[in-house]
Order: sequence, then C-alpha cells, then structure tokens
Amino acid sequence: MKDYYETLGVSRDADGAALKSAYRKLAMKFHPDRNPGDSEAEHRFKEINEAYEILKDEQKRAAYDRFGHEAFTNGGGGPGQGGFGGFSAGGFADIFDEMFGDFMGGRRGNTAARGSDLRYNMEISLDEAFAGKTAQIRVPTAATCDACDGSGAEGGAQPATCQTCQGRGRVRAQQGFFTIERTCPTCHGAGRVIDDPCRACDGQGRVHREKSLQVNIPAGVEDGTRIRLAGEGEAGLRGAPAGDLYIFLSVAPHRLFQRDGANIYCRVPIPMTTAALGGSVEVPTIDGGRAKITVPAGTQANQQFRLKAKGMPVLRSTAVGDMYVEVGIETPVNLTKRQKELLREFEDAGKGRKTNPESEGFFARVKEFWEDLTE
Repeated sequence: MKDYYETLGVSRDADGAALKSAYRKLAMKFHPDRNPGDSEAEHRFKEINEAYEILKDEQKRAAYDRFGHEAFTNGGGGPGQGGFGGFSAGGFADIFDEMFGDFMGGRRGNTAARGSDLRYNMEISLDEAFAGKTAQIRVPTAATCDACDGSGAEGGAQPATCQTCQGRGRVRAQQGFFTIERTCPTCHGAGRVIDDPCRACDGQGRVHREKSLQVNIPAGVEDGTRIRLAGEGEAGLRGAPAGDLYIFLSVAPHRLFQRDGANIYCRVPIPMTTAALGGSVEVPTIDGGRAKITVPAGTQANQQFRLKAKGMPVLRSTAVGDMYVEVGIETPVNLTKRQKELLREFEDAGKGRKTNPESEGFFARVKEFWEDLTE
C-alpha cells in the first residue's frame, strides 16, 4: 500500500497548511468530474482523499507514524477495504487506546472495548447530489445482545469485579527501574469478569446481525463527502460505547453534465448554420427544467454561455453555482448533391472577403514562419 505522505507528495514533517495545500492541488487535478471515464484518475482521487483524511487528524497521524497502515486495519483489510462488502471495521480505536489511553493512568474499566467504527460506501447520482435524498441502508454489524442487554452475563446479571486487577483493567510489573503497565490477562482490560456467560452471545454482550438505518443526504454533497452517524457502528463489548458509522459518498458520472465544485458544464452541439447565422438553442438544466440560450451570429466552437444560478447548491449554504453551456459546431454529413453545390457557391461567394479571420490569420503566420526559414 502506498505511503500516505508519498501519495500527497509532502515530507513527513509537513504541517497542516502544507498538507491542505497539497491535497487541494491533487484533488482538483484528479477529480472524476475533470477526468470523466478515467478509472486511473478516479483511483488516484480516492487514494488522495484517504491519505488526507488520516494525516489531517493529529491523533490518526500519530498512529500512522507509529504503526503505518496497520493502524487502520482490522483482520488485514486496509481503509475502505475488508468487512462486509461496502463496510469496513476500523482498528484505529484500539491502537489509539494503546497509545494514549494509559497516559497518566487515563484508562480504566472497559473503555478499551469500545465498538469499532464502520464504513459504508454509497454511490449516488448527480441528480441526487443536487436535490439531496433520504436513503435506507442495511448494515451488517455487531449489535447489543438483547438476551443479556449487553452485559455478557446470563439473564442480564452484572459482571463481577476482576480480582486480578481490582477492576482497573491493567496490571503493573516492575522491570528494573521502570514500572510497566499492561492489559490484565484475566479480564482482558474490561475490569470485570463474567462467571456465567450469556449463551446467546457467548459472553460478548453483542451479536452479529443486520441493522436498517435511514441516512439523510443533504443537497450539494460532493464526491468524497463523509457523513458520520455517531453511535451507529459496532456495539462495544459488554455494554461499552458503540463505534460510529461513516458514510462515504461517491457521485456517479452524469450522461449530460460535468461538475466542477458548484458549477455545472454541458457541451451542446449546434448546426454550422446556427453558428454562422445565429439563433437560439434550448438546453436541459440539472433541476430537470429547460433554459434557452441565444446564439449570436458568428459563434465559434467551444464558446461558453453562462446561465447564472443554474448549477449545484453549495453544501450547508444558500449559495448556488452557475451552469456553463459550451457549444460544439457540427459539420454536416451525408450531403445531397444540391447541398454540396450550394456550399461551393457559398465558398466562391466568400472569396476575397474576410469571412474566416481565425484560419486566415493562422495561415498568414504559417507563411511568415516558412519565409523566415528560407532567409
């Protein structure tokens, strides 16, 4: 797996501002909306997002610097991998506890058994990103056992205090001049032991099952947006707090529109005659409506027309982007004999007149270039 610092092109001592600057530059370059159909660019974009999500967080960055990619794996799957198809259970919580939980004696009881965070990958359409939606999802997860109400003890009885560690979850041992504190081998850090484990969950206090959730996706979300559902991850061991569920959104390419931030782009082919003589063209808008643009006589290929406030809404804002219509001038094909004759007459009638200034100017510069070579 590629090093996160290498992915963003920064040194390991880069500060937050340098990370953010590198991320923005790369995200703009490899954004799927700017590289439609380019699977390699899409893959690079996901790598860039993944790297920035870790390195921008001081605690996660500290874990990564110490443990590498192993800090965010559970059972061998990397970030965004493993688990149940679109899900992944993060191992970061346990490593974070291991690194910082004991600082000044900070960890007590069963806090180390907090449930793992889960990841759910969801693809939505550009239309859904425009309007927002409410989605119903099913998440395979570890949920609180109903038989013991999460205690892990048969009949819901309360676990007893561990006599080895006196409920601390940690034991100390002297090694030379140092006192080393480790997880209690009897209760495995829980601080409590169960004499009669629940038969439904084998004393874990949780069981694996599928959970149905409703997710509200706000209007204006972009590719790579992350939605956090607090407490909707895996249930903790024996009543410990549950982890969180993270919804990672990807926006599917649209058949008509391309997106760049809040702006929408649409390429519209127009007949050569309309470009030359002028006219009007009706174009679709992302809200499902229609808009009419006036094409002035002499319009050139790739010329853009702006439709104000016809783009995407800005997330958590009243602002709205614009829509840009780029015209492509279509050369007619399958001409009849009479049409060809008319075009030749048109060509002959234009001789001596500057009806094609761009091409005439180009070939004038070409002529000068050749003349300079012969001098």
